[in-house]
Amino acid sequence: MTQQATPIEARSMGTHLDRADGREKVTGHARYAMEHGADDGVEAPLTAWLVQSTIARGRVVRVDPAAALAHPGVVSVLDHESAPRLADTEDRELAILQDDRVGLRGQIVAVVLAETPEAAREGARLVHVAYDEEPHRASLEGAETYAPESVNAGHETDWADGDVATAFAGAAVVVDQRYSTPHEHNSPMEPHAATALWDGERLTLWDSTQAVHAVATTFAPMLGLEAAQITVRAPYVGGGFGSKGLPHAPEMAAALAALSVPGRPVKLAVTRQQMFALTGYRTETVSHVRLAAEPDGRLLGIEQHAVSQTSAIKEFTEQTATAARMMYAAPARATTHRVAALDVAVPSWMRAPGEMPGMFAQEVAMDELAFACEVDPIELRVRNEPDVDPETGNPWNNRRLVECLERGAERFGWSGRPSAPGTVQDGDWWVGTGVAAATYPTLWMPGNTARVESLGGGRYAVSIGAVDIGTGARTVLVQIAADALGVDPAAVDLHIGDTDQPAATVAGGSAGTGSWGTAIVQTVQQLRADHGEHPDAGVASTATAEAYPDMDRYALHSFGAVFAEVRVHRWTGELRAPRLLGVYSSGRVVNPMTARSQFYGGLVMGLSGALFEESVRDPRFGHVVTQDLATYHVASHADVHGIEVEWLADDTDTLATPFGGRGIGEIGIVGTAAAVANAAWHATGIRVRDLPVTADRFVR
Repeated sequence: MTQQATPIEARSMGTHLDRADGREKVTGHARYAMEHGADDGVEAPLTAWLVQSTIARGRVVRVDPAAALAHPGVVSVLDHESAPRLADTEDRELAILQDDRVGLRGQIVAVVLAETPEAAREGARLVHVAYDEEPHRASLEGAETYAPESVNAGHETDWADGDVATAFAGAAVVVDQRYSTPHEHNSPMEPHAATALWDGERLTLWDSTQAVHAVATTFAPMLGLEAAQITVRAPYVGGGFGSKGLPHAPEMAAALAALSVPGRPVKLAVTRQQMFALTGYRTETVSHVRLAAEPDGRLLGIEQHAVSQTSAIKEFTEQTATAARMMYAAPARATTHRVAALDVAVPSWMRAPGEMPGMFAQEVAMDELAFACEVDPIELRVRNEPDVDPETGNPWNNRRLVECLERGAERFGWSGRPSAPGTVQDGDWWVGTGVAAATYPTLWMPGNTARVESLGGGRYAVSIGAVDIGTGARTVLVQIAADALGVDPAAVDLHIGDTDQPAATVAGGSAGTGSWGTAIVQTVQQLRADHGEHPDAGVASTATAEAYPDMDRYALHSFGAVFAEVRVHRWTGELRAPRLLGVYSSGRVVNPMTARSQFYGGLVMGLSGALFEESVRDPRFGHVVTQDLATYHVASHADVHGIEVEWLADDTDTLATPFGGRGIGEIGIVGTAAAVANAAWHATGIRVRDLPVTADRFVR
């Protein structure tokens, strides 16, 4: 019988513990995906290089590898006629080199294998591909849209409650505006990469992924293999921001290449430019937001109608409007999602999908409502605080948004802020401040399995196939396990990042620590139930956590408030954000050092999205033209000034997890862009409703 997890006391949790992998990373001993595969006497590895389509839609007429094969060091060229056959080709993003169809600019149409990276790259340049090109669609503007069956994470496409038409007809104040966010690319420091080895019976992938088990379970049926024939390992991953949460075409290319050369490892690293076509991105979104209110700002109706784009070869719909269903009290509300299927690369997860673009629109609209009603933006949000979750009617687990707003206002110095925009000037700089609320659902993924073994002498081994993508999972899971076992963290040996370990879900959705940690706590409690309070050496228990949070009876969310100061140069329009503050309610913080790092990262990424990030697609050819870090701008050290983070004390939430914590990886980015945009308006009186907020908007 599986032991049901019960809450545990904190000993190590809540205290500082150095990163378990810190020494390996700073000394260069941490081995990433491209640094494996040449051990144990196997042959020298080959390098794979991708050949990508130069059309957005059509058919490959011919692949001519002759010039490439004549180049020194080139071993082979795989195309749709010579590549190994897949057993399942339903997933058109992953089913590469299986037919002559081209569904997007940048699609993999051939793979070159060579003895060196230089030879592979030159060989790819020498491959000649002839096409039969067809007309394509690559712009959201004017595109035909449809209602998908559901949106990301299984949310309902459309949702409504109350009489929206009556609410707006009788409203004294109405905000009715369009807001947009651009394509954004995840761009982690380590590109998507894999080393693959097929020994004739078993495929081993050292993969830069956020979910080793998901890669194995996805690839096995496609390759016609049993699950036991695939091992996926991700000991160290250099960031992902969601893009490595799902397997993408380059990983399949590495696997197919390895199958074609049994016994030889194949290394494949996606170039920075190729990442903009092959590894996911946040889709462009357009939100039509309407707010109806009484003269004092109390909401009567909320509408958010979101449009985004997906790929014709595989559907992904950003859940842009879902936060509008639960954020504020109003008698009536309605949200819809529509999507256009274009001949473009497949969008995917990017940090806080849905909440990031959706809350930008909602929180800028709330700022506009505050000004229209002559109500302080913080007071407006307090007046519209719901007693229960408006979407489900369930009581909140621990909604402390008002406390976040009030604590942030005190710390930021909000009191005395002028209500009128464009009234504060410091030399040639207009100065303004803005605020926005943040939220993120408490996601919890069932099916995580852990194994805990007593090693004797008070030591324990804990195994779970989770992946640490740089967030600190290696460290916080040790602290959770140690407190569940009642031992010092130094007595816990943690093993993660391998499909040879028990099944674990993705490092994503701010759900990793909660889901994996619950499985570990449950397994520790199972071990004690099986073998006593102090089990003997050599005994172990394995347990699978199928349920913990009571999501049917409670609304489980985290909340926060983001404050920004923005300066806009009166002559050039240049924007600077010298102060950024985030105050959060996210449950118990397991490790203050790693948590602060996560919040900082979210705030910086939100600032980057507010001021810089914008991928531009050329609709004539279907490809992203800003396909490197010289033209796709992200915030650098010079752009990040004073950033402060605080989380509320006494915030343990055992309704969410047995250790009282909730996810923190994504809420830091939510609301940040809106706070910056609101501050820029307060500085200048110019309202920008489209990200990024750039200097040209303020040049008068």
